[in-house]
Amino acid sequence: MYVWPCAVVLAQYLWCHRSSLPGKAVLEIGAGVSLPGVTAAKCGAEVTLSDSSELPHCLEICRQSCEMNHLPQVRIVGLTWGHVCQDLLALPPQDIILASDVFFEPEDFEDILTTVYFLMQKNPKVQLWSTYQVRSADWSLEALLYKWGMKCVHIPLESFDADKEDIAESALPGRHTVEMLVISFAKKDSL
Repeated sequence: MYVWPCAVVLAQYLWCHRSSLPGKAVLEIGAGVSLPGVTAAKCGAEVTLSDSSELPHCLEICRQSCEMNHLPQVRIVGLTWGHVCQDLLALPPQDIILASDVFFEPEDFEDILTTVYFLMQKNPKVQLWSTYQVRSADWSLEALLYKWGMKCVHIPLESFDADKEDIAESALPGRHTVEMLVISFAKKDSL
């Protein structure tokens, strides 16, 4: 299985914050190979992995990652961004939402933030920890974050010992820079 650089950077961020993870409810959206979620589970978090309910092979990859890492306690659910389903409704309040390179297609951005907003209403203190590959300077979350009452903090990779030249660059042709964001509600009274 190939692990994308965004997943490696997010897993490294989790590892650097491992002392704060035991007992935390952590949901990885768009999990795929699930490196960040597996890392969180290995650090003691109560992890739920999710990928599109419309892509059963992605959910199978999540299952395989859990099996290979001896994590039978990790729950796997099908969540399609922007859709309210029984699995989404049944999720307990989360402390951290992980998202590795989910901001891939601009047409998905609002569906992702709609799902995150729903989860933020269950726990207004939840944070979305997201890494993404810079693909276009024209793509921005700013207007959508404002619309949904969220704020965003850019996390410099150097602040958690990520070597921007080695870890955050892929071997794919061209330049593939990885960035990290922490997204949360803009104000506590925004509910």
